[in-house]
Amino acid sequence: MLAEAPVRAVTPTKRSGDDDEEGERVEVSVSRKAADDIPVVAVSGEVDVYSAPELKNSLTQLFQSGAQSVVVDLTDVAFLDSTGLGALVEARAATSEAGGSLPIVCSHERILKLFTITGLDGVFSIHSTVDEALAALKG
Repeated sequence: MLAEAPVRAVTPTKRSGDDDEEGERVEVSVSRKAADDIPVVAVSGEVDVYSAPELKNSLTQLFQSGAQSVVVDLTDVAFLDSTGLGALVEARAATSEAGGSLPIVCSHERILKLFTITGLDGVFSIHSTVDEALAALKG
């Protein structure tokens, strides 16, 4: 069972070309697996040039607090661009240096295709559920 502990949510941002409409809200929350205390970062909305810094900051805070491995749950992400991928690659490098790992949870074909096209499907451990990712971390 996961206990929710929200970190913060990004307020809506304006996109260029949006006159009166608000941009997508990106929400980042962190929960910890009770038994193993493994952080799970659940992301929803769009992760792009405007919102990727929020994801990066949330992951950086976890690493600074001593987390070695972190599960990133992209189940509720509708869009991910190269800036979002860059934030994940940086986070993976940080976990590797700490001797940990950064499994990704994603089942959306469009986002999985992005990992495949960029070759990052061979870099990240990608799982269809959070439970699978946590089980993989246990070995």
